[in-house]
Amino acid sequence: MRPIYFLLAFLPIAVLAELLHWPPLVVFAASALAVVPLAGLLGEATEVLADKIGPRFGGLLNATLGNAAELIITIIAISAGQLTLVRASIIGSVIGNILLVLGASILLGGLKNGVQRFSRENAGIDATMLILAVIAISVPSIFSVAIEPNKLAVEELSLTTAAVMLVIYGISILYQFKLKTSNSEPAATSHSEHRWNSRVALVVLAASVVGIAIMSEFLVGSVEPVTKQLGMSEFFVGIIIIPIIGNVAEHLVAVQVARKDQMDLSLSIANGSSLQIALFVAPVLVFISLLMGNPLTLEFNNFELIALTASAVIAAFISVDGRSNWLEGAMLLAVYTILALAFFFLPALI
Repeated sequence: MRPIYFLLAFLPIAVLAELLHWPPLVVFAASALAVVPLAGLLGEATEVLADKIGPRFGGLLNATLGNAAELIITIIAISAGQLTLVRASIIGSVIGNILLVLGASILLGGLKNGVQRFSRENAGIDATMLILAVIAISVPSIFSVAIEPNKLAVEELSLTTAAVMLVIYGISILYQFKLKTSNSEPAATSHSEHRWNSRVALVVLAASVVGIAIMSEFLVGSVEPVTKQLGMSEFFVGIIIIPIIGNVAEHLVAVQVARKDQMDLSLSIANGSSLQIALFVAPVLVFISLLMGNPLTLEFNNFELIALTASAVIAAFISVDGRSNWLEGAMLLAVYTILALAFFFLPALI
């Protein structure tokens, strides 16, 4: 039993806290801690099903459900009309994966194994896709300033850009399937020993989704009073805290395989999750929000765009040479720490 699963004890605590109207901080903390093991169970169930249906469709299933926990949280936030929180969590997930997760993986892997090597070709493709994601997110944000009086045109720009992002993400998945090497397939499942059959995995998957949805409802509902109580902004919660909560189980796997000197897999998890959020989850949320009556446009503020661009650039520089060392991991973590501090103090600056 993985240690994070002991956090399932917070599931009934969160339910009691919500039903008995305990302080919002207790509801927020308990529901946030309960999401962590639920996301881990969802990920393991997805891996089992992916192994059963073969590498090609299994990869597609992993790509679709890899960030399901955060997708559920953001959908709940959209239904509550907290669009600023949603946009912040999108950017926070991307920079969290390419700075915090990749940085911790390279640092700890380098301290144990020295200089580590990985595929330059795969890293180069991921770096290019990250820059493409930055462009796709930045263009609607920048051009909307000039288009702004025409709200309908701003929404149409976001919708059409989201459609293009989904198309290029689908093409990238197809490309990866065609180029998948015999060495990468066993590595993708080497970090986990599956003891569930397909039926158990489906039950766990369904139960995890329901549990995450309920905890997300509690989490989002308690954000506003908690931020006021702690003196934080919803922006900081969205860009730093929620991405960590939704992806911590996957983050741990990336660090573990890096310490085993499997840097190709570690980079695939960190960069793949970032691309998934930017090119799949974000555009899907744009279309879902339209159906829910709370249109989400791809209009990010300058602080978010600066953080996203800086993160993608430094991650690209570090990964394109096909080698990494612990100092480069420390650099990534330093950038993430600086950005987190800046976002924490941002309300005071405004």
